[in-house]
Amino acid sequence: MNPRVAGLTDVGAVRAANQDTIDWQVSDDNRQALLVVADGMGGYQGGEIASRIAVDTTMEVLGGYLASGNGSEHDAPQDAMQAAINLANERIQLRRVADPELAKMGTTLVIAWVIDGVAHIAHLGDSRCYLVHNGELQCETRDDTVVQNMLEDGSIQPDDVPHVPFRNVLTRALGASSALASFRRLVLEKGDSLLLCSDGLTGALPETDWLPLISGPASPDYKVRNLVNASLDNQAADNVSVVLLILD
Repeated sequence: MNPRVAGLTDVGAVRAANQDTIDWQVSDDNRQALLVVADGMGGYQGGEIASRIAVDTTMEVLGGYLASGNGSEHDAPQDAMQAAINLANERIQLRRVADPELAKMGTTLVIAWVIDGVAHIAHLGDSRCYLVHNGELQCETRDDTVVQNMLEDGSIQPDDVPHVPFRNVLTRALGASSALASFRRLVLEKGDSLLLCSDGLTGALPETDWLPLISGPASPDYKVRNLVNASLDNQAADNVSVVLLILD
C-alpha cells in the first residue's frame, strides 16, 4: 500500500493567533507513516509553545523509527508512543516552571502511526482521529472533555452540547501531572483514509458535510483544502487543522 499524506492548519475566522501545530512523515520505503495534530491552550504564547513542543517531540522520538526503518519490527508501538508523550509532557512542564507567563499552557495531542497497514492511534484531549472506510466516516477517538462525560452519564443530551458553557473544558491534556494516553489499533485496507483534526474543524463543520468534500480521486492536498475552506466559509471560531492520509 502506498500512503499519501497532506495537512493544513489555519488560524480560522476569529482567532488572532494559531495555537495548533501539525506534522507528518512517510518512510522512504512507504511502509510507515506518522501523523500528528496538537491544539494548544494557555494565555500569552503558551498554546503555541505547548503544541509545538508536543509535535516536535513526537516527531523526534517516533520519526527516528521511520528514518531507521525499524518501526515495522517494533513489537510495542504503544510503548514507544507513550514514551514520546511522556517526554513531551516533561518538556512542557519544564517550560511552565521556567516562565511564569506559561504557567497555564497545555495541549491536546492525537497521533496516528501506521506500520504495514496497521494504524496505532494515541490521543489526549479533544483532537480526533477519523477512519474513512467503504464510504463511511467513523470517529476512532473519545473526547477527553467534561461534556463528553456528561453525555455518557446522561446528564445532558446531544442537543444540549452547544448550550453548555464549559463544553470545551478538557479532562486530560499534555502539561498535566499525568499524560497517560488512550490507544486504539486499526487494521487498514487499500482505499481507506485516516483524518486527524483539531476541534476547530469539528466545531465549524458538521461531520455530515465531510464525506462529499474528501471523496473521489482528488489529491490529499485538495481534500484537506476543501475541509478547511468549508470551515472558513462557516466562520470557524477556532484554529482549524487537518492531516489526511490516503492508502492507495
